[in-house]
Amino acid sequence: MGVLSGMTGFARVDGQADGWNWTWEARSVNGKGLEARFRLPTGFERLETKARDLAKARFSRGNVNATLNLRRETEAGGARIDLARLRGLLDQAAPLLESGEVARPTLDGLLALPGMIDSDQADGPDNSAELDNALLASLGDALDGLQAARRDEGRALADILAAHIADIARLTGEAADHAATRSDAIRDRLATKFAELLPEGLPEDRLATEAAMLAVKMDVREELDRLHAHIDAARELLAQGSPVGRKLDFLSQEFNREANTLCSKSSDSSLTAIGLSLKNTVDQFREQIQNVE
Repeated sequence: MGVLSGMTGFARVDGQADGWNWTWEARSVNGKGLEARFRLPTGFERLETKARDLAKARFSRGNVNATLNLRRETEAGGARIDLARLRGLLDQAAPLLESGEVARPTLDGLLALPGMIDSDQADGPDNSAELDNALLASLGDALDGLQAARRDEGRALADILAAHIADIARLTGEAADHAATRSDAIRDRLATKFAELLPEGLPEDRLATEAAMLAVKMDVREELDRLHAHIDAARELLAQGSPVGRKLDFLSQEFNREANTLCSKSSDSSLTAIGLSLKNTVDQFREQIQNVE
């Protein structure tokens, strides 16, 4: 039996190697497709292609975001402010500051700008394949943790979806067993209506013809048969496990179509009530499916 996965989760992994300490934080939310974004320190953008491959190997849907926070242990590689860049920026901004067009910036705000702090990350032995491999391996652990969190959500979703499918099956069965769907009940109701309108009643052959025409118009057996088929298909998809979110979403649309037709064909208030309950359950089912990978 497969494992259903959600699309929401969070994971954090710490690592260290070659005088560096780092933390990967990975999180994801719902998405129609897979979109992976990575926030990497200056000089480590080279990791993005392989990082994206790691995400694609684990996920098929969802907006995945991973952030790398990197710190150097040794003093030799301490950060240095790029004073030339800072002075140049202040010189260019001077007219705007004097005119009051922009607010005076703070030092920490200026230092947060890309390239303002040179930590020698892009030069020397810190660009080694060993460090890259360690960072990517740590990212893999973070993405594994994110995958586990999404599967935890999936297990909870599986129970909710199974309960909705059971409700859909129950309501479909009630509709199939309802007296309003039987031809003899349609004939009796039609005879009663004509008796109210025509004191002399309606000839038996004419009544049979009218009842047959009305029964064909109100026949919902095809809709009920399709509902039963969709129920079986939905249960099979849940058993397969992710990625089945798109297929379940398509099935929910089919459920809704059949429920709408059932309501439109019904001329009996209690059968209509069953159809409306069915539509409500299908809406709840579809809402939860939006969280399934």
